[in-house]
Amino acid sequence: MRVLICPDKFAGTLTAVEAAQAVAEGWREAAAADELICRPIADGGPGFVEVLHASIGGELVEVDTTDPLGRAVLGAVLLAGDEAGTAYVESAQACGLHLVEPGERDPRITSSYGLGALIEAAVAHGALRVVIGLGGSATNDGGAGLLAALGAVGLDAAGEPLAPGGAALTTCASLALASTVAGRTPAPGSADATGSGGGGAPAGAGLLPAGVELIAATDVDNPLTGLHGASAVYGPQKGATPQDVTLLDAALANWAAVLERELPGCPAKLAELPGGGAAGGLGAAILALGGTVASGIDLVRELTGLDEVLENVDLVITGEGSFDHQSLRGKAISGLAGAARDLGIPCVVLAGRVTTGRREQGAAGVTEAHALVDHFGSVDLALAEPARGLRELSARLAHQWSR
Repeated sequence: MRVLICPDKFAGTLTAVEAAQAVAEGWREAAAADELICRPIADGGPGFVEVLHASIGGELVEVDTTDPLGRAVLGAVLLAGDEAGTAYVESAQACGLHLVEPGERDPRITSSYGLGALIEAAVAHGALRVVIGLGGSATNDGGAGLLAALGAVGLDAAGEPLAPGGAALTTCASLALASTVAGRTPAPGSADATGSGGGGAPAGAGLLPAGVELIAATDVDNPLTGLHGASAVYGPQKGATPQDVTLLDAALANWAAVLERELPGCPAKLAELPGGGAAGGLGAAILALGGTVASGIDLVRELTGLDEVLENVDLVITGEGSFDHQSLRGKAISGLAGAARDLGIPCVVLAGRVTTGRREQGAAGVTEAHALVDHFGSVDLALAEPARGLRELSARLAHQWSR
């Protein structure tokens, strides 16, 4: 029997690669003769670079950057070495929720500044096409930190640089655009700028070298603002209170208006564009720079050859930390299960917890779903020993499914 094992991450416990290894180990214990094909997946969130590196190889370059609170962390740029000069970076390595302790989470002050260092490092290594995985962020600043790192600094009415974070965007009145200097990374809140943007300039106001293409890889299609925007939908999981959500939504609306007015090449109606709300508004910042939004799971499927593998397997096993309603709305598992369904291949989900109903699962292409919480009978054990749980569940599946 040929079994395709392609889980996403189990957030906070296992990477996608580790989860795939655990599932494969469990299956081999029960059905050693079966052929197992491991293709860990990601939709742009945490683990995006690791998954791609495991699949396509390339050169992984370590980069010093900062976390959402400005503390030093180590990130990485994956240089694909292809003819297009493609590099892959991951916003979660600099903006990730996992980098901030629960008591520290406050999207009013967290910043996406560290992602700018990763993008600049990619460009400094000769990348002409930078694919940025978006997801799992602790930030809600509309990419203001990212843009500041690249040389577009938000200013208040007095001409002073804004403080980091989403709340400060309520007072943004203008944008100062720094001179383009290769490899330049201004300090957070720096006033090193040479004036505001004007019409007729190329997209992104020359903040990146000419010819550099930015692509946001995400399966979030939320706009920047409104009922389905970044603040309302994702703010609470980052620590935002209901009052914070109202404040941050208004701040992002103001920020989008400033970018439209002062950043050359910024598209009209920025706050309404699909994908702009990804990763706390990082999608909008990339769109403002003339970038595009692409499906993260579709990109990963293409690069890993997943669709070709799918055509020649008997069973698909996927999974993630929480299999919930969001899993069925354009995320990695829904894309994979849908593709398996179209080919008539059963798809089994293993997750930390499962909160979707069987009817929803079936409509999405999921044959059955199993939760570590149910397997252990304990949330604490599911969090403490997820690899063991996946091995045991996988062995049980092998007894059930293997020929």
